[in-house]
Amino acid sequence: MESILLKDKVASLEGYFAAGGYKPLRKALGMKPADLVEEVKKSGLRGRGGAGFSTGLKWSFIPRDAQGPRYLVCNADEGEPGTFKDREILLKNPHALIEGMAIAGYAIGANRGYIYIRGEFAAETALLEQEIFAARAKGFIGRNILGSGFDFELSVHRGAGAYICGEETALLESLEGFKGQPRLKPPFPAVKGLFAAPTVVNNVETLAAVPAIVEKGAAWYAAIGTPKSAGTKLFCVSGPVKRPGVYELPLGTPLRDLLEKQCGGLLEGRELKAVIPGGSSVPVLTAAEAMGVNLDYESLAAAGSMLGSGGVIVIDKSQCMVKLLQVLARFYHHESCGQCTPCREGCGWLEKILDRLESGRGSAADIDLIVSVADNMTGRTICPLADAMAMPAASFVKKFRAEFDAHAAGRCCPPEAAGKH
Repeated sequence: MESILLKDKVASLEGYFAAGGYKPLRKALGMKPADLVEEVKKSGLRGRGGAGFSTGLKWSFIPRDAQGPRYLVCNADEGEPGTFKDREILLKNPHALIEGMAIAGYAIGANRGYIYIRGEFAAETALLEQEIFAARAKGFIGRNILGSGFDFELSVHRGAGAYICGEETALLESLEGFKGQPRLKPPFPAVKGLFAAPTVVNNVETLAAVPAIVEKGAAWYAAIGTPKSAGTKLFCVSGPVKRPGVYELPLGTPLRDLLEKQCGGLLEGRELKAVIPGGSSVPVLTAAEAMGVNLDYESLAAAGSMLGSGGVIVIDKSQCMVKLLQVLARFYHHESCGQCTPCREGCGWLEKILDRLESGRGSAADIDLIVSVADNMTGRTICPLADAMAMPAASFVKKFRAEFDAHAAGRCCPPEAAGKH
């Protein structure tokens, strides 16, 4: 399969242009904005940041009769543990994002775009700013793009490393200069977003796919993957596999193929125990479940998990599931913005319970308490951060209860995981 997002030798403007870059932008500027939105809608492209919502449908929510400015914002605040795909695009194919944003800006009537990038991405930020400057010099962004009469200016804004700013409304708050805390919805950003104006927020991978869709058509893109999960997806694999890294595959690819054919299987002497298929915030799958599931939105939902960001975390039998959940709880407790009580208190409570279990001071009642606390966190907060802790917690206990029971009985880790902390 030809790569759409991770092509070779296209990091510079010269390389990207030689490979046909910016022809889709010229084509898009010759279309009516409404037709462009419809084309993206027909392609089946869904948001690659985790939610999986129809991209074209999201664009269509911008009120056509809205007066004043409109904004396009790229979420490049990649902070989900186990996820490192967007930075590959930023480093290896930045012009796909730049061109995708210019096309999206034209489609929704936005003359201003912002790339909100994770503060730790210093090299990515420097390269992105360099290539934006090069694109502006050639007339691909800025005033009167390619003589079309359409203006689109693009800026990079560095965050300060807060995981919560990966949530789109917290991102907008931060971009405006306020504390990064999620907003109540409605109103949704399409109606009242950045600076109280209509705004679309898409992530890096989503926007980088747009030029190829415009170039080759919605039908071509929709034919890749499955009927409900169209196109390719970047999967970033970490853990004890022979070839960890980022892989671009059609949606619907068996998880077994990703691990065995692309990653070369597990390291010698390691045996698969579990897989987190979509970044740290989704429910875990046992080895048997993982080896029988396909990588698309519907298949993973049927298996009781989620595609999420595509961060595939491989866990082998030497790892203690209680310890892993303790690490996750520490992360989410630290990253909670504190605005909602169930998240602020729940994440901290879970961390304390897991600290007790991991240190041998826990009891059997603590295991049921984890499930109860997680249940009372789910769906009760402004943003999904509480759910991002609660869903893994509940699934870890459900799938690997014996390990939690062993810790509660004072035996701590199973023998094969002992000493692996």
